[in-house]
Amino acid sequence: MTITTGDSLPDTKLVKVTEGGPEQVSAADYFKGRKVALFSVPGAFTPTCSAKHLPGFVEKAAELKAKGIDEIVCTAVNDAFVMGAWAKNAGATDSVTMLADGNGDFAEAVGLTMDGKAFGMGKRGQRFSMVVNDGVVEQLNVEAPGEFKVSSADHMLEQL
Repeated sequence: MTITTGDSLPDTKLVKVTEGGPEQVSAADYFKGRKVALFSVPGAFTPTCSAKHLPGFVEKAAELKAKGIDEIVCTAVNDAFVMGAWAKNAGATDSVTMLADGNGDFAEAVGLTMDGKAFGMGKRGQRFSMVVNDGVVEQLNVEAPGEFKVSSADHMLEQL
């Protein structure tokens, strides 16, 4: 079942990319007590994700925070080392927190997986964004396959 607005995030494990190396975190604990702009991409270093999705949140970080967002988080079905390298490559380390969903457990728990087998990618998370306030989904924007519109930083800013 797909998560909807008003639902609490499921308590799955994610891996936070830190200077000291990967750190396992509980989603329920991590999103507790703050307002987070969370976006998911099908994969680090993939074309739309690298050219538009992540850069948009990096560029709009100050505007999102001015509208009450405490933290911006990116997740993908990639390991923490890939997510860390992608953040460095994109200049995102100071503005976006990377939470690796290496096994796709989070994407599966929120009901937003996609089948990337045709592209040699296996199970991945769909492209989406959400505003999570104290662990509860306030806004949810899920892209149609192949689209990049409603999960963008610009669209989220319009909603806040």
